[in-house]
Amino acid sequence: MPTLMGPLAQVRRSSNEVFATVSSATFAARPGVPIMAAAALLSCAPDAPAPLDLDEGVPWELAEHRKATVSDVRYAFDLRIPGERTDPIDASGVIAFQWSDPAGQPLVLDFLEPEKVRSASVNGAAVVFERVNDHLVIPSEGLVDSGENQVALEFTAGDGSLNRNDEFLYTLFVPERARFALPVFDQPNLKGRFAVTLTVPEGWTAVANGPLLEETSGHDEAGDPVTTLRFAESRPLPSYLFAFAAGRFQVETADRDGREMRFYHRETDRAKVERNLDAIFDLHTAALAWLEEYTGIDYPFQKFDFVGIPSFQYGGMEHAGSILYRASSLFLEESATQAQYLGRASVIAHETAHMWFGDYVTMNWFDDVWMKEVFANFMAAKIVQPSFPDINHDLRFLSHHQSAYAVDRTAGANAIRQPLDNLREAGTLYGAIIYQKAPVVMRLLERMVGESTFQEGMRHYLRAYAYDNATWLDLVGILDVLSLEDVTAWSRVWVEDAGRPDVEAEVRANDQTVLEALVVRQTDPAGQGRLWPQPLGLWLGYGDDFERVEARLVGAAVEVAGPRGRLAPDFVLPESRALGYGGFRLDPGSRAYLLDHLTELDDAVVRGVAWLTMWEALLRQDVAPVPFLEMLLRGVAEEADELNVQRVLGFLGTTYWRLLSADQRGEWAPVVEAAIWSRLQAAPTTTARAALFGAYRDVALTPAAVERLRRVWAEEEPVPDLPLAESDYTAMAYELAVRGVEGWREVLDRQAGRIENPDRRARFEFVRPALDADPAARRQWFEALADPANREREPWVLTGLAYLHHPLRASESEAFLQASLELVEEIQRTGDIFFPKRWLDATLGGHNTPAAAGTVRAFLEARPNYPPRLRAKILQSADMLFRAADIVG
Repeated sequence: MPTLMGPLAQVRRSSNEVFATVSSATFAARPGVPIMAAAALLSCAPDAPAPLDLDEGVPWELAEHRKATVSDVRYAFDLRIPGERTDPIDASGVIAFQWSDPAGQPLVLDFLEPEKVRSASVNGAAVVFERVNDHLVIPSEGLVDSGENQVALEFTAGDGSLNRNDEFLYTLFVPERARFALPVFDQPNLKGRFAVTLTVPEGWTAVANGPLLEETSGHDEAGDPVTTLRFAESRPLPSYLFAFAAGRFQVETADRDGREMRFYHRETDRAKVERNLDAIFDLHTAALAWLEEYTGIDYPFQKFDFVGIPSFQYGGMEHAGSILYRASSLFLEESATQAQYLGRASVIAHETAHMWFGDYVTMNWFDDVWMKEVFANFMAAKIVQPSFPDINHDLRFLSHHQSAYAVDRTAGANAIRQPLDNLREAGTLYGAIIYQKAPVVMRLLERMVGESTFQEGMRHYLRAYAYDNATWLDLVGILDVLSLEDVTAWSRVWVEDAGRPDVEAEVRANDQTVLEALVVRQTDPAGQGRLWPQPLGLWLGYGDDFERVEARLVGAAVEVAGPRGRLAPDFVLPESRALGYGGFRLDPGSRAYLLDHLTELDDAVVRGVAWLTMWEALLRQDVAPVPFLEMLLRGVAEEADELNVQRVLGFLGTTYWRLLSADQRGEWAPVVEAAIWSRLQAAPTTTARAALFGAYRDVALTPAAVERLRRVWAEEEPVPDLPLAESDYTAMAYELAVRGVEGWREVLDRQAGRIENPDRRARFEFVRPALDADPAARRQWFEALADPANREREPWVLTGLAYLHHPLRASESEAFLQASLELVEEIQRTGDIFFPKRWLDATLGGHNTPAAAGTVRAFLEARPNYPPRLRAKILQSADMLFRAADIVG
């Protein structure tokens, strides 16, 4: 399978390579056997071309063959959606395309449940088709080699990716799950135009990629009133971006800069809607304007609508003309934190950027899925800046490093770009490396070639591949031509390989503390001798004063000559504005100084880098948990920047629950609670008070703190100058229940009665058994998750799992670890792309004992042939458990 455009090979396969024809009799002889295997049973002709691979999923060879033989694809689907979510969805479709295959191979469509196809015709003539694994195999005899072909199908739509609820449904087809619902060519590099007609119960509305052409009322065969909505054909899209949503939605409209936008949602709190609506439309408008200016290309699709989905699996999904968002990410509470406001702006900018980067130009194959995500995140970081002029955006960008390090420091670290031979594994490629490390790397690339050259390259890339597909190497080739840098060589190190360097600055001083040498060294933690060339800035700290020096770290070591002869600095830190990336190990003097003086540093970005670097030192066991906790508590009291306050609170929560023993936690609980509550009372902004109250709620452990939490929940005591919302009271009810307060059941009963929105009430009732004081009730809830039907609402499951494995109940929930790990392979097959990793995070996130760590290690040791990418996910999620078990003992 050699090709530059593919994940496994080095040389482009010729597009006119022919493949062997396999008879229908072969298919029928071995149901469920790939054509490749079946053909091998009957044919041994030495010069026969390689037969098609019809393995489950979408194999690379099949995709390449279709890309070479099928073009100009147009889909028209008609779905009749019943009011009862358990009733089948009757559907029909016409797929039109050009076809040219000298070998006369059969036409192959992807459909997870091919038995649901009732009939098929080719160009008006009925045809007998075969079902092989999750494919429909249609003989080529009725196809014409020039001119349009049409395949018409009658079928029952699959439910696997339709996300059906009692009053609404929505599609989620990424990365290759269009085939879960519909017969399609389910590969990103065979774009098609999609038209859809939806017949829905009266009172429902719908949205799709294309504009609404016609809406009519009528009755179905049972005489029930229905509405039929016919949508125009979309611009060319890959199958994973075909989308529609239907249900009882409210629709908000706005006109911004001459563009009409529609926002579909199910929020019943009208005050919340009105409070957020202008910001939601304004942020979209600002993102569109910025992207049109940056790219030089007008918004490339026919309309701009978006939908707020309750408990959506992701923050957002970039369907052209029909973006889906998690509703709670858009409708913020009055008690929202600064991080939530920034998060809303970022997810809107991210999904809007995808209209150009991912939708307009799409990666050729999912080995390059990171391309669309890195551009969306990288552009989003630029887009949000004008909307938040008071935020230190260099400090905020540091969060990318923090999230990426959480994976890159683990034994499961993966490269940004990963090989992929079948799209059924595409979901395992997603994670912090493509979302968080890749923007850091892209910023490094922009700095290396220059901002104007980088922008020119982006514009050229978008124009050259408009409504088409491209690979990372296509973009690398463009930048290699436009710049003087060897982008190809740079890419091999930073994009094609996993991990990060360990970097250490050695300070040599004489007896008079005069600096004789400052040497920066990098080593490969994997012991493979790899080097990561990068520009590296360093801060040399002298009390409150800093000197910035630069080095270009190309080889294993470099001496920074500039400061030689000056006084030795109090500390040396990497300087994030120079884009340094690695596991920076502080020298003993720097560690000691920062433990005592970090909060005194007079620069928010310096402090942010120091907090992160000291966190890495803690995990490396260069710093002990108690001194680190003492430093964090000074940060709670003294840290001035709100972004850093949130970073400190995050480190504090993890240290408190994971890196202290139960006895240590009990000793420190009163001090931690008092520090947070004291800072809350003095905090100058609502957003800061919200973050601090969230932290207080999470760490409350002493009887006094838990009683205060109960009084706040019961509305007997206010939180100073902080308006609380339903979500705050729900979170408090969860925390009170997991702490087993007297009357916990009545707390949950009363909280359920407070929730008016039916979607949020349903979520609460789903999670509730995971909070029960009775271990048998919690076990029953967990065991029910073995049924995929009980895992469909993934955010609900994750909330329940987090409380099931809360540190206060971890000793009881250790019994579930083995079964949870055994479900991961099935979860990868049945769940959405982020679910396996999030399942693991929620499962392992409350544990810190050697026994729990031993369960994970034994699971992997007993399975040497476990799927490598899933093994990596387990190692990533278990890394903190392993470290905590070593630290706590």
